[in-house]
Amino acid sequence: MANLFHLAFPVNDLEAAREFYGNVLGCPEGRSSEHWIDFDLFGHQIVAHLSAASGGHSSNPVDSDDVPVPHFGIVLAMEDWQKLAERLRAHGIKFVIEPKIRFEGQIGEQATMFFLDPSGNALEFKGFSDLSQVFAK
Repeated sequence: MANLFHLAFPVNDLEAAREFYGNVLGCPEGRSSEHWIDFDLFGHQIVAHLSAASGGHSSNPVDSDDVPVPHFGIVLAMEDWQKLAERLRAHGIKFVIEPKIRFEGQIGEQATMFFLDPSGNALEFKGFSDLSQVFAK
């Protein structure tokens, strides 16, 4: 990857974030302080910052689902998405939107799942059988 994505987001408990992102999602931990933790999210840098302002959401309808906004995540190859879905289920993660196929049989067909971190931040992970379809119209 030539360019890496960076996202800083609020959490209300750093130890809960460390457990969730490190152990549940399997993100290696980078640098940290008493106020923030860097994680490697599939090669991208995300930073959990201790803050009282976490977990506020609205939603928008997408393909018959009520999608939480804001949210973040990663687009994965389908095999990796399936492994992550299994890992999350094994950890007993409650899904906001269960793992499913969205836009089935259409341009941009994708697998998707939504869940919350311990601070209420919404995450979406997508899976594509053909990554060239990510931006297809």
